[in-house]
Amino acid sequence: MDQNFGSRPVTPIRERIFKKNGLIMSNGQVWKEQRRFTLTALRNFGLGKKSLEERIQEEAHHLTEAIKEENGQPFDPHFKINNAVSNIICSITFGRRFEYQDGQFQELLKLLDEVIRLEASKTCQLYNIFPWIMKLLPGPHQTLFSHWEKLKLFVSHMIEKHRRDWNPAETRDFIDAYLKEMSKHTDNPTSSFHEENLICSALDLFFAGTETTSTTLRWALLYMALYPEIQEKVQAEIDGVIGHGQQPSTAVRESMPYTNAVIHEVQRMGNIVPLNVPREVTVDSTFAGYHLPKGTMILTNLTALHRDPTEWATPDTFNPGHFLENGQFKKREAFMPFSIGKRACLGEQLARSELFIFFTSLVQKFTFRPPDNEKLSLKFRMGVTISPVSHRLCAVPRV
Repeated sequence: MDQNFGSRPVTPIRERIFKKNGLIMSNGQVWKEQRRFTLTALRNFGLGKKSLEERIQEEAHHLTEAIKEENGQPFDPHFKINNAVSNIICSITFGRRFEYQDGQFQELLKLLDEVIRLEASKTCQLYNIFPWIMKLLPGPHQTLFSHWEKLKLFVSHMIEKHRRDWNPAETRDFIDAYLKEMSKHTDNPTSSFHEENLICSALDLFFAGTETTSTTLRWALLYMALYPEIQEKVQAEIDGVIGHGQQPSTAVRESMPYTNAVIHEVQRMGNIVPLNVPREVTVDSTFAGYHLPKGTMILTNLTALHRDPTEWATPDTFNPGHFLENGQFKKREAFMPFSIGKRACLGEQLARSELFIFFTSLVQKFTFRPPDNEKLSLKFRMGVTISPVSHRLCAVPRV
């Protein structure tokens, strides 16, 4: 049945930006080839291996040092977290990380943040309904297209830099691997391995590898500041299992059921992709007694799943106990932030490692509190993802 719902509907906005290229919005044989290649490349560049975990640990150190410079004073954690998380996927895709003071890269992260907000705007939704009219009119949709072109230009420049010093015998990162694959198909004009697909696939990795994990971490720190008693329990577990001087690693995750439960509860409550990424019915199908003609768009209501009162004891309350049983971590079937099936998130394993290492590293080193005379809230901003509204936190160093 999964193959009947394995396609992506291509909306006019996505058609304009990606033209059915890349990993997220491609379909059919193109998607199969790109997905297979990308999975292999991710594994070759450390997915599930100690080398990549060490990269995450190193970046977690850079992040804690950057936050330490705030000296416990109120600050907005948004772009520091974005930069840290993005550096992991950038090291895989582009072969390098970017300093937190790099003005050009900060601009790119801001463009990424803007496109996430703009794509959910009313004007962009109108473009999906009336593209032939909206393409002639000014508005946020034109800003969206302009931002994506700037992001594409950044990737194009990275590809050109790689081409200039490319050595087929030494594959440094995803772009090198893709250039090598392209060189095998130069005589095939119908091959899916071409520069436009490289640009779009690299952008997909950059976008998906930055936005979802960084937004989840921002929710996590916000919940810690709002629930100090839960933060104290996490810190007690960290102190007992890892200590204050040792760097967190995924090797201790099974020994830290409470911390693991807190991260999962952040994902459940944050619910950052509430309607999942849309799918499309590939052949006439019947599901749960409903006839679904070929071409029907399917939206999965993950909010209904993650807030189902028959599945969760306190569905609307932040409660790590949802993922605990007799003091041990308990997996839950009614929990699927990474989706399911062949269209599930390619980077789930990487995201889980990042969430655990970044979160434990931050709460090990700091206690997160609301600034004096500022009230934190769980209000959110709608975009491609649901993210916290702009806020400030105090990161008080733990002695």
